[in-house]
Amino acid sequence: MPWLTRLATVARRTGFPVIEVDGWKSRGHGPQPEVQGVVCHHTAGPAAGGDYPSLKVVRDGRPGLDGPLSQYGLGRSGTIYVIAAGRCWHNAPSTSPLHDNSSSIGIEAENNGRQAWPTAQLLAYRRLCAEICREYGLPASRVKAHREVNTGKPDPHGIDMTDFRADVARLLAGRAPALSESWTEELVDNLPTLKPGSSHARHVKTMRGLLWARGYEPANMHATRYGANPDDLADLKAQVNAYKKAHGLAEDGVWGDACWKTALS
Repeated sequence: MPWLTRLATVARRTGFPVIEVDGWKSRGHGPQPEVQGVVCHHTAGPAAGGDYPSLKVVRDGRPGLDGPLSQYGLGRSGTIYVIAAGRCWHNAPSTSPLHDNSSSIGIEAENNGRQAWPTAQLLAYRRLCAEICREYGLPASRVKAHREVNTGKPDPHGIDMTDFRADVARLLAGRAPALSESWTEELVDNLPTLKPGSSHARHVKTMRGLLWARGYEPANMHATRYGANPDDLADLKAQVNAYKKAHGLAEDGVWGDACWKTALS
């Protein structure tokens, strides 16, 4: 199998924001021989430090283990980082021949191993696994926790993989995962209302990414303020209002609970 240069396309099908890390298409320990499974990890990185503070380690490695350490990273906001298109050192020794470094894709999700998982991150985790399975013709049963295919690893902590795989299977069948009847309410409780001038950097970038994924394309995808300049303010407000009009919401330029809920459902 050649280098996995469709990984960014796969990630964008989730609807979550995607960041392509410079050089990812040629990064790896040689090309990926095959894709027979998916291995879910947590980074065991710092508790603070933003959305994905473990990027440098996952990309470049650590003493005694050269990077890249996984093809994908997953930030706390649900942002997906495309890190490498080749083979990565994410699971060895593996107890499953379908989930070793030469046979599987690794996802390193930001978590220190004790923190509660943000709902958006968990939803992105499931959707990314489902889209990988869809791309490579894998059943949901091929999605494994690191701890399930490596006797020396505990990750990802706190995730019931039976439920996780059931949600991946629902997504593959075209149905939404049954997280809970109130999962969207739980999610939006933790997300801010964004108004023109708002400077919630991570959340403004997430909003821009969600708009882009749904066909409303902001001219500036990377600004961390709702209105980095007058032109950006006018453009972004117009995109927000176009989205709100399509969903029967008041065209007031405010990205609030109803917008988060519809965009993440």
